[in-house]
Amino acid sequence: MNTLILSDIHGAIDGLKVALSIKQTKNIQSIICLGDLLYHGPRNDIPKDYQPKEVIALLNAYKEEILCVRGNCDAEVDQMVLDFPIQADYQLLEMENHPIFMTHGHIYGPDYLPILKQGTLVLSGHTHIPTAYEKDGIYYLNPGSISIPKNGHPRTYAILTDHSFTIYTLQEEVYMQINF
Repeated sequence: MNTLILSDIHGAIDGLKVALSIKQTKNIQSIICLGDLLYHGPRNDIPKDYQPKEVIALLNAYKEEILCVRGNCDAEVDQMVLDFPIQADYQLLEMENHPIFMTHGHIYGPDYLPILKQGTLVLSGHTHIPTAYEKDGIYYLNPGSISIPKNGHPRTYAILTDHSFTIYTLQEEVYMQINF
């Protein structure tokens, strides 16, 4: 199963359009959003392509395919305009061979997690820095940001399969990958 992983959209439409356009070409069955969908937050500059109303419409078009967690920039008022739930701080999922703990990263993250089984995939955003590594049997996976990347990284999204996590640039180039 191929799952599109997005994080830190922050109301920017261009990166979201690119990431969603690959849905058919890469046979994507579902979408995981790791928070910070509409608002850019007080610490970030406003993205040049900031169009939260268009982001709302585009995300709502995929409402039956999206599983989302709340980011630190997401508010209750955002839930009023989105047609899928965004208020959970984390979600637990089961994949073929790996449990998944998905969270934004501002409450739970690599340095503060509940007890997890070996082989768990921790999906988080928040830092805007793409990462894919294993430590002590836990996989830490962050797709980066499709709108406001940090530390010189490009704008990125990821695709999760049963056996890998691949981070792509908006130009569809593989940026980082880990197999499990």
